[in-house]
Amino acid sequence: MRLVLVVALCAAGGCAGPEERIRRALRQATGVVRLPDGVVEIRAELAVPAGARDLEIVGGQGTVLRAADGFRGRALLSVRAATGIRLRNFTVDGNRAALERPRGLPPDDVPFARFQDSNGLLAENVQSLEVSGVRFRHVAGFALLVSGGAGVRIERVQVEQCGSRNARGRNNATGGILIEEGAAGFEVRDSVFRDVRGNGVWTHSRYTSPRSRDGLISGNLFERIGRDAVQVGHAVNVRVENNRGRLIGYPIEEVDVEGGGTPVAIDTAGNVEASLYARNRFEEINGKCIDLDGFHHGEVRENACVNREPVERYPFGHYGIVMNNTNPDMQSEGIVVERNLVDGARFGGIFLIGGGHRVRQNRLLRLNQAGCNESRARFGCSHFPGEPDLLQAGIYLGRRAERPAPARGNTIEENEITGHKMKQRCIIAAPGVSPAANRIVGNRCADGDPR
Repeated sequence: MRLVLVVALCAAGGCAGPEERIRRALRQATGVVRLPDGVVEIRAELAVPAGARDLEIVGGQGTVLRAADGFRGRALLSVRAATGIRLRNFTVDGNRAALERPRGLPPDDVPFARFQDSNGLLAENVQSLEVSGVRFRHVAGFALLVSGGAGVRIERVQVEQCGSRNARGRNNATGGILIEEGAAGFEVRDSVFRDVRGNGVWTHSRYTSPRSRDGLISGNLFERIGRDAVQVGHAVNVRVENNRGRLIGYPIEEVDVEGGGTPVAIDTAGNVEASLYARNRFEEINGKCIDLDGFHHGEVRENACVNREPVERYPFGHYGIVMNNTNPDMQSEGIVVERNLVDGARFGGIFLIGGGHRVRQNRLLRLNQAGCNESRARFGCSHFPGEPDLLQAGIYLGRRAERPAPARGNTIEENEITGHKMKQRCIIAAPGVSPAANRIVGNRCADGDPR
């Protein structure tokens, strides 16, 4: 029989306040903790004891855990080195208006769990964590920060109006769900992210930490995200499937332009392999559609990114799909880019480096909305030195990104490419890169002036 603690009851010797009653109940470290009804103001971090096991925390009627104006702590609720933790059906209100303070990113050798305070939920090295039906609002840090651990299932959560800014008033990447430090076996499913200043869902590990692995990010909705809707960072075997989003890279004034935080619908960082981005659809992206910096030996299939407004509405607009190789432990190799739609990119459709890629049956439409390199070049048509065709090609065969990686040994076939002067600029190679070193057949190219 499971121990059930009803927090609304008084302790022997008198009635403590609701915050203290929750704290006492959590000390039991097992069983079911039923939170009180209504709003409970939290003044200091509620910590589940290390070693807790088989603990379920359940909301009551309209339960809201709200940070007090003077709240101090890493998160409203934290759990560390525990097993079998379930959280469901309550609201976390981070009182961002009172608690937000300017903050940048942590040093490279410091995980976010040791840097960022005022988070909603912090889980460190938890084995088997389930979070369902929880709403996060007005959180200054991350709504949910998972650091290490395994067996994480997050579903049907809502994240709204979360995240803070740096000293320049730009987003500092906070606000959404962060999974860091080699977490394994994680899922983020069927959830809603609205008005998040930083990244919506983000996996991140420091270079010296294990890569996160065996993840699923599926069926989520992203609206008005200031940085990336999804970023897969330093990971193995992560599937990003069937997500939807709109207005990525807004509000414009909070984009981290000084920090190079170009918004992306689906972003990549670190060393990412054996992963799949499939059947995701995004609209109105003030940045890139898909960034493959560090992505190798994986698949990008049947995704769609559509911009319908004039190019002026996307000041940070970019290429559709971009490859890169910042991480020194990987090479851009063996990527399948197949049956994707890029409609209305500011520059080109696909920036390609490396080898062994298969780029097939993509529809790259209404490209080069900026009109590079003619009279409309006021839209940021700044290219690598000596590579004037970089931003005006439908598919560009590059010679390098962060490191040299000339495009060779790739198959580029049966793609449809339209846009500003695309009939003559359909597939262009950088100086020193040979188109003949790639298999290029059956592509259809046509002009179509920008709106």
